[in-house]
Amino acid sequence: MSKFLNALTASAVAATMLATPVAAEKLGLGRTATPDEVAAWDIDVRPDGLGLPEGSGSVMDGEELYSEKCSVCHGDFGEAVGRWPVLAGGQDSLTNERPVKTIGSYWPYLSTVWDYVHRAMPFGDAQSLTDDEVYAIVAYLMYLNDLVDDDFVLSKENFLEVPLPNEANFFMDDRADGELKEFAKAEVCMSDCKDAVEITARAAIIDVTPEDAEARKAREAKYSAEGDDAAASEEPAAEEATEEQAATEEPAAQEAAAEPALDMALVEAGEKVFKKCKACHQVGDGAKNRTGPVLNGVVGAPFAHVGDFKYSKTIREMADEGMVWTEDNLAEFLAKPRDYIKKTKMSFAGLKKEDDIAAVIEYLKSFPE
Repeated sequence: MSKFLNALTASAVAATMLATPVAAEKLGLGRTATPDEVAAWDIDVRPDGLGLPEGSGSVMDGEELYSEKCSVCHGDFGEAVGRWPVLAGGQDSLTNERPVKTIGSYWPYLSTVWDYVHRAMPFGDAQSLTDDEVYAIVAYLMYLNDLVDDDFVLSKENFLEVPLPNEANFFMDDRADGELKEFAKAEVCMSDCKDAVEITARAAIIDVTPEDAEARKAREAKYSAEGDDAAASEEPAAEEATEEQAATEEPAAQEAAAEPALDMALVEAGEKVFKKCKACHQVGDGAKNRTGPVLNGVVGAPFAHVGDFKYSKTIREMADEGMVWTEDNLAEFLAKPRDYIKKTKMSFAGLKKEDDIAAVIEYLKSFPE
């Protein structure tokens, strides 16, 4: 699709260049566009790199530019603010009920990223970035999606060396010669097509179908009943426990009692703050590594404890020194990640409020290994 759009743009520019002199001469309208005016419009970049200007930009330079010009809408590390687009994460999510379509999970060509940033960003100040600044921001976006390391420098020369993960799943749309051709022949109903219109399914996943008060109460009652049934089903089993079983379980119960109970109000608050982290980190059953590692069991775990995640060199060295994630050093890290771990891969600037830090740590404690 990107190839088609880029080709269409180039064709439109070429047609304008050819048609303008004829129209001006024949109709007496306007004038021939100057070479500079044509060049101002002819800024598209093709997937093969055609149209890229000379220049380069590093991940580190891109981080500063992104923080200044992009993070207000797209979040500190691409997680998005409000309903602005998410730019990072989402790998392996396209077949899920709730896919996350980002540069790293969905977009097919890096040229589309470069072209869009160059043409339309920052919002409200489009085309204010220099070519080097665009290269730097695109390099940083690649880094956020775990495509390059933090010392990477993007340029015209190496632009095609790092393909986006989903490129192979895009292909030219040939339906015009098949199903759409047959569809176009069918008679289209324009009025009184149905006797009545009713909602048969609710798009709850993407939160677009309004839910009235009665439907909400019914849903809450259903979940409450399911919870009560689950609790009731566990009672007979508990009553049937033998004295031998009770004796076996007693030490474990004593050990659990020795551990401080979670502050559930703080856990709930932490879940809300953790939304800032979800673009890169997952917790809970089925959690997978994204741009950042899975955080199940992180409190009390050794540094770099997730074996299949590629940590930065600095954090691997700290792990070799035997360092462990305590609540204290985790709080220090969350406040200023790049101050605590030099050259960390985590791009997040840090949580400013101590209450938010405490809440996130309590939330993470609720997900043991």
